[in-house]
Amino acid sequence: MVFSSLFFYFLFLPLFLVLYYVLPKRAKNYALLAFSLVFYAWGEPVYVFLMLGMTLSDYIIGRIMNRFDQAPKKRKLCLVCSVVIDLSCLAFFKYAGFLVGMVNAIPGVMIPLRDIALPIGISFFTFQTMSYTIDLYRREVTVEKNYFEYLMYVSMFPQLIAGPIVRYKTVKQELHERTIRRDEVVDGAMRFFYGLMKKVLLANRLGTLFDDATAAANPSMAFAWMGAVAFTLQLYLDFSAYSDMAIGLGQMLGFHFNENFKYPLAADSVADFWRRWHISLSTWFRDYVYIPLGGNRCKVPRQIFNLAVVWFLTGLWHGASWNYVLWGVYYGILLCLEKFVYGKKLEKAPKVLRHIYLCFIVVVGFTVFAIEDFKKMASYLSHMFTTRGGVCSSEILFYLQNYGFVLLVAILVSLPLFPLLKRKLETAGKRAQWILGTCYAVLIAVLFLVTVSYMVADTYNPFLYFRF
Repeated sequence: MVFSSLFFYFLFLPLFLVLYYVLPKRAKNYALLAFSLVFYAWGEPVYVFLMLGMTLSDYIIGRIMNRFDQAPKKRKLCLVCSVVIDLSCLAFFKYAGFLVGMVNAIPGVMIPLRDIALPIGISFFTFQTMSYTIDLYRREVTVEKNYFEYLMYVSMFPQLIAGPIVRYKTVKQELHERTIRRDEVVDGAMRFFYGLMKKVLLANRLGTLFDDATAAANPSMAFAWMGAVAFTLQLYLDFSAYSDMAIGLGQMLGFHFNENFKYPLAADSVADFWRRWHISLSTWFRDYVYIPLGGNRCKVPRQIFNLAVVWFLTGLWHGASWNYVLWGVYYGILLCLEKFVYGKKLEKAPKVLRHIYLCFIVVVGFTVFAIEDFKKMASYLSHMFTTRGGVCSSEILFYLQNYGFVLLVAILVSLPLFPLLKRKLETAGKRAQWILGTCYAVLIAVLFLVTVSYMVADTYNPFLYFRF
């Protein structure tokens, strides 16, 4: 089930919210758990048992670890068992075909393997349940004694499929006791709709532009760049839209999930970009991989090694394909260069130049991210950096006429303009606030109708990060 489907928007969500709000406090969690399991089982009922098994495993291991409070070796053994079980499940479903394919590339070797469907959201809920046992081992959280509460934490449908990756310690208190306030329900609903609008009105349209660019036999340099920019904006708007909707839904239910995006396309360095993009993933690797390896406390060669490990794993986390690994290595190299070679010089450059540098890096990087086939990737990149298809062509005018407005709006939405306008509105006079507030309400109503009409026309709107 997806957030941008009519069934979810007009049946599943209203039914759940009505039931959730009328039930007493103690029953709310069980309603949320039941609806979350139905939400996940809607598309892949068999993989509910995988999630149940993984959560039960970590719950039991957590209880055992808690009993060995004064036995460090036994606690570590429990942690190792938890991590091995979780990563084994992830590796089997996500990487088995990839690994077997590499082995089968050896002449004379042929290992039979049936196609294994990737459980939706497995990368996200695996990292969530792993973070619980790691934090429990570090004594940063206390053990969860109620399995159903723990299962609800892992399976909550607002963030189950594509994040943000929620850590147990950030929601532990709200799992057991939370307050639902009317103003937060309204704010959450607006945040949810804002994400839905970004997904349906902008991200989906940009996706067709990139598809046309990659399908073109001999695109001009300008068209190739337009397609790459379109995919970059599509990926940001699509993924951040899901995070907006997840955070908004959580707020409507009394939960406060951490932000996952902070206008990353407004960054002015690669390091700054990764402090703003998919924050829950980058901080997960920082806290559970980079710092345990030594972080910044080591000498330069070791720091480079630590960064290499993190970014290799970051690329691999996104998918079982070499283009994702290459994408991770690409960012690992750039972060090392910024950190140890030209970072100080970059800081002295004008902000506009730093921003252009970052946008160039990101667009090229997401082109690598988008195209799995290396030959097609190399061909597309060659059109971006050479005049094989000409510098410009008549096709660019056609696509500017059809997509120029969407591209412009997407760029504006990707920049921190709305928070600025909100602050201006809050400091404006009462008359100005009334006029602007009325215009805003009318705009929201119009956008709501347009969004619904697009949802009716498009029968299926999967989010890009569902495949990860």
